Amino acid sequence: MPDKPPTINVGNLIFKRAALSGSIIGGMPETQQMLDYCGQHNITADVEVIPIQKVNEAFERLLKQDVKYRFVIDMSSLK
Repeated sequence: MPDKPPTINVGNLIFKRAALSGSIIGGMPETQQMLDYCGQHNITADVEVIPIQKVNEAFERLLKQDVKYRFVIDMSSLK
C-alpha cells in the first residue's frame, strides 16, 4: 500500500479503455510458494471434476445452489 493515495488521470483510463486493479492475495511468486507449501504438506482441495460436455448442467446446478465442491473441467474431454 502506498503511503498516500495515488494521483490517477481518470481520462487516460476511460479513453484508453484501461482498468486499474489490485489484489491482496499476492502475485505469482507468493502463489507458487503457497502451492509448494500445500504440496509438501499434502493439503488438497475438494473438487468435482466434470467433462466439458456437462458444463451447462454444472451451470444449472450453480443456479439451483446444488453444489458442494468447486467444479473443475477435465480439459481432456474437449475433443
